[in-house]
Amino acid sequence: MSEPKAPIPAPGDTYKGWLFKWTNYIKGYQRRWFVLSNGLLSYYRTQAEMGHTCRGTINLATANIAVEDSCNFVISNGGTQTYHLKASSEVERQRWITALELAKAKAFRMQAESDDSGDESSPPAAGQGGGSRNSEVQSTLRTLGSKVEDLSTCNDLIAKHGSALQRSLSELEGVRLEGQTSEKIRQVTERATLFRITSNAMINACRDFLSLAQAHSKRWQKALQAEREQRVRLEETLEQLAKQHNHLERAFRGATVLPPSQSNPAIDNKGSAPVKGDASDEDDENEFFDACEDVQEFITVPADPKYHRRSGSNVSGISSEMGMDDGTTSLDEQSVASNPESPQSQEVVPMRKRRARIPDKPNYSLNLWSIMKNCIGKELSKIPMPVNFNEPLSMLQRLSEDLEYYELLDRAAKCNNSLEQMCYVAAFTVSSYSTTVHRTGKPFNPLLGETFELDRAQECGYRSLCEQVSHHPPAAAHHAISERGWTLRQEIALASKFRGKYLSIMPMGSIHCIFEKSDNHYSWKKVTTTVHNIIVGKLWIDQSGEIDVVNHRTGDRCHLKFAPYSYFSRDVARKVTGVVTDKDGKAHFVLSGTWDEKMEYSRVMQSSRGGENGAEGRQKTVYQTLKAKELWKKTPLPDGAENMYYFSTLALTLNEPEEGVAPTDSRRRPDQRLMEQGRWEEANAEKQRLEEKQRTVRREREREANCSASPSEEAKEPADGAEEVEIASEPSETTYKTETLHGSHPPAYPMEGPYGAPVKSGHQDNYKAMWFERRVDPATGEPTHIYTGGYWEAKEQGSWDSCPDIF
Repeated sequence: MSEPKAPIPAPGDTYKGWLFKWTNYIKGYQRRWFVLSNGLLSYYRTQAEMGHTCRGTINLATANIAVEDSCNFVISNGGTQTYHLKASSEVERQRWITALELAKAKAFRMQAESDDSGDESSPPAAGQGGGSRNSEVQSTLRTLGSKVEDLSTCNDLIAKHGSALQRSLSELEGVRLEGQTSEKIRQVTERATLFRITSNAMINACRDFLSLAQAHSKRWQKALQAEREQRVRLEETLEQLAKQHNHLERAFRGATVLPPSQSNPAIDNKGSAPVKGDASDEDDENEFFDACEDVQEFITVPADPKYHRRSGSNVSGISSEMGMDDGTTSLDEQSVASNPESPQSQEVVPMRKRRARIPDKPNYSLNLWSIMKNCIGKELSKIPMPVNFNEPLSMLQRLSEDLEYYELLDRAAKCNNSLEQMCYVAAFTVSSYSTTVHRTGKPFNPLLGETFELDRAQECGYRSLCEQVSHHPPAAAHHAISERGWTLRQEIALASKFRGKYLSIMPMGSIHCIFEKSDNHYSWKKVTTTVHNIIVGKLWIDQSGEIDVVNHRTGDRCHLKFAPYSYFSRDVARKVTGVVTDKDGKAHFVLSGTWDEKMEYSRVMQSSRGGENGAEGRQKTVYQTLKAKELWKKTPLPDGAENMYYFSTLALTLNEPEEGVAPTDSRRRPDQRLMEQGRWEEANAEKQRLEEKQRTVRREREREANCSASPSEEAKEPADGAEEVEIASEPSETTYKTETLHGSHPPAYPMEGPYGAPVKSGHQDNYKAMWFERRVDPATGEPTHIYTGGYWEAKEQGSWDSCPDIF
């Protein structure tokens, strides 16, 4: 039965449709979207991927198309690529076969014409070498042409004599008389001899053609490979020239648009946006679009070409659509302005040389199960842990590592548009997790009253101060201020639970970033950190959860989603996605990347509902975006980092001894210093001494607080203040889950009233922080510790008399 006739597409048309492609023996045939265009057959998972993520392409000019049955067919190019495809019906399969054969014929013809035109137009390589090479090729082609004519003649003779032989055999079957039999047998013998001679001639001609073709094929392959390499080199050179031209054009436009205040020569040269943006253009394979349906809440597709034309010819045109002023600095212009390679941005200032190495981590064995088997269900802050599980940094120093990529806030401070500023703040939020990917060591729990200063005013323009303001639960206050127009403050309390196989660390508290020029006030919270394989296997860290970065002045918001690791996910590991919206909920930017590598942004030109259904049957939002640009990229770790606790360049300098710091500074902590030097046994003994000293001071402080309490309060509150602290600081699992459903967290410390008055609680410890004061944040309404000043003045005067003796 012949197949029904199908519409035949024109040879130059693009043919598209759904086909089933064989993947493996587990998943079998999977539905894919195929596109046939210009002699190339490409396929995608969905139609939405056509603009950015091609899953595979095969060139039909050298491909073989074979039909297996009524619906199945195979396309192969000689072994490197083979597609086993299945159509939904026999008619559909015939349509694809016809379209593929036409496309293959056209592609082969175009390739042959291109080769011919290339031979005719190619100049001689050097002197007469090119002429001799062309004459050699022409002679070989003439020889091969004559051999092909011989093959054609032999083919005609074989067909002629074969037909005569067939007729003689048919006549021989009808012979009846003896006389006729001998005559017919003679005729059959003669014609069989002619057919054998002709066949031998055909075989000899084929052998000559094959040997001649093999003799020249290797030489032509080498010549073709040389031409391809030269073409690649020319394309790379042309691409570099185009990038240089684009870079110069943007630099000129930025120099003519940016106000003088935006070309600050003190910008640090730690990674510039233009260089990173150019690098991201070359690495299209690292774009993160194909996500699992239960993780990604939206789909991004390339915007209409009219937006690209407008954005390429007039960047300020898009800025004006977003309501920017004439003096507004766009993200691209801002990146150019902060380029450290520009002559104006380099300033020779004598800098202090920081250390680049610490002693290598010693290889001490330890029975982990003997320590951890009695700790299941307990809070981590109440478990005595040896320094074998630590790294030679305190939690205050780890908190200061959030400033590893401070230049993102420097760039954000220069943005006049709050939505673009939000992109930098969101990238800074994600960048703070990049230092944790290999850092499986536990930082030292700070002692109550311990501080850590990070004075980088000369190198980076900022100063940072951390103080441990509570011990049960452990909580630290952090304040950083930059001369480039931003202030960062946070108070983080940790709730940690050991579940046997993994450890969950849940930071509680908010992070605030205020920009002096625009008065924009941003706040956000941290996601959950999970340490896996605590008992058996290699330790590894994952970050998961959602972050809402809110601009309290304008109502802008950025919703970031950290996808948890899943063994069955087809998506890239450690993925982060986000959308920047204004107060009305309109999306302006889409962020994508990973928290351990880089973040990119894409400007949204149009959004609509109607993508593939997501979780719970909801439709995903489809964003039409411009090409992604790089916001942030992780700085590689220093050489030998695997032997130095995987510390970054900044982390290596955090515990470096410095003169003039407070006596409570983490650099002066003896057990931490001994561990860094590799003297772990001495460090363990010193750690126990410090912890016992802290317990003694705490009991004395609680006793004084109980003695000073009024009789009425003593009747209402229990006499044992320490027991009450344990209960208050370790909420039940049910309480925690109920409160977090309403967007709050269990209180980590005594709460305060709307005017800063402390709310009564069972906590009998009357400890007050040295450099921070507990107040109610006016933007969020949450109680938090805010820096009161005086530390840097005390450092200048060298007056530390008020500091306690904690070490």
